[in-house]
Amino acid sequence: MDDPQLVRRIRELAADRPRFGYRRIHALVRRDDRWKTINRKVVYRLYRAAGLAVRRRRQSKMRITRPLPSKPATQRNERWSMDFVHDSLADGRPFRAFNVVDAYTRECHAIEVASSLPAGRIVAVLEHLVQVHGLPTSLRVDNGPEFISITLGRWAERRGIKLDFIQPGKPTQNAHIESFNGRFRDECLAQHRFPTLPRAKAEIELYRVDYNNERPHSALNYRTPRDFGILARTTKPASPGAAAALFDRDPQPQGRDRAQSN
Repeated sequence: MDDPQLVRRIRELAADRPRFGYRRIHALVRRDDRWKTINRKVVYRLYRAAGLAVRRRRQSKMRITRPLPSKPATQRNERWSMDFVHDSLADGRPFRAFNVVDAYTRECHAIEVASSLPAGRIVAVLEHLVQVHGLPTSLRVDNGPEFISITLGRWAERRGIKLDFIQPGKPTQNAHIESFNGRFRDECLAQHRFPTLPRAKAEIELYRVDYNNERPHSALNYRTPRDFGILARTTKPASPGAAAALFDRDPQPQGRDRAQSN
């Protein structure tokens, strides 16, 4: 006979996280000591028996292009992937989100939300992240105006960071951030209608925290990015520049607080 408490828990998780399939539901169920050894096939059977499923979003057909082979990151701070996502408030006003993800740990270091994100503000966000996480060896970016700007180029040169540009029109060459952007849009932006920009900032930051600390990541064997990041810090050294960044703090206050005005 099926455990009614387990069935109830699966339903609760599916209702709370409608964009999670049974694999992630299984990972969340196993965090409870009562079902620590539960088999994934059991969860799948109960998930299907309850009539649960992730509704597939219809997508227009497009030609698939394979990314050029790239060396995978093998340690944290080896490569940060960055990109922008566009969305709009309930009244139609547009806003942008600047996303930064560690390509090894999959930790989302920042989702900076504003109606305008010029290069100077991008540099202020990155400078703050360097103070918190250390220096990345490289930044993988597309050829957008903010990323090819003199402002970002000079900052990266001063910090000894390589700007790793993908080929124009080849977003799959920045696969980690493209994957994150898809999850971010599907699990956060598509689930909310933000009435104001401050509300959007608050809800999106809650999503970022949840993504890092609670969401099982399939590429990390269903560990959270935070747990995998902690493991990486104890078993692998950071990139060579990360430690140096802690002793090379810019005397000018360039934290995110200076960049919050829209």
